Amino acid sequence: MFQTRDLSSSVESVRESYAPTVHVLESDRDFETIPPTEAEDLGLLVDSLEPASYPAEWLPNDAPTLLTRYAGTDFTIGMPGDGSVAWTRQSDPPVVIIKPRVGGSPEAFVDFLLAEAVVEVSLGVPEHFLGFFEDKYRELDDAVTLDPNETYQVASALYDGWVGLQTRAEFATWNENHPALADAWQDAGTRLEDRVSELPRAVARGETDFADATELACAAIKHAIELPAPFAALDTDAYRDHGAEYAVTWAEKTFDSLEE
Repeated sequence: MFQTRDLSSSVESVRESYAPTVHVLESDRDFETIPPTEAEDLGLLVDSLEPASYPAEWLPNDAPTLLTRYAGTDFTIGMPGDGSVAWTRQSDPPVVIIKPRVGGSPEAFVDFLLAEAVVEVSLGVPEHFLGFFEDKYRELDDAVTLDPNETYQVASALYDGWVGLQTRAEFATWNENHPALADAWQDAGTRLEDRVSELPRAVARGETDFADATELACAAIKHAIELPAPFAALDTDAYRDHGAEYAVTWAEKTFDSLEE
């Protein structure tokens, strides 16, 4: 299912700078979550595997089934919201896995996605939003007045935004050492600007639901795009520093405002 991916000189340079031991692999098919028996095939390519698990009490009673399985003892790689590239530190060395769905995307953008994943691995951030929120996921679930799947989507977006506050600080330094990747980062941000600026109107007109809007806004954070309210409050040092606690407070205030 997996094979080593040949890296461009730009991505290889980032790998050497940030996480020189990480393996970058290709999957032979798309996935959201790799079945445990297939995930264990990674053992043929790395030194060791150490599956992660999370306390069941972190989850609300109506948590999506896939999230409940993820928190359990099965070796789980990839979850909804990961996008075209997944990574894990449940292996030694860590691995980055790119999915076939990137086919047809501009090569520069694919390189940026791979480089971004390498940086995320190097920062030591949690592998999934459950490791970010921990027991505060129950508090987020209480604050977000949406169904369990939409709450999952909001949580995943908020985690993505928090990570983006950290990765963009690295991307902003790439003009000199990794100029092609810096250009791809800036180009991707430019393509998002109009969609992000229109979010409040799109939500008000019912063209975009709140979970989708949160996902897009939080994805824009790593590109340093100016966000409209209420998402602008997430593009702050306070969010970067206080993480899950800040996210829950933001959700409480935001959904109270929406209900009013």
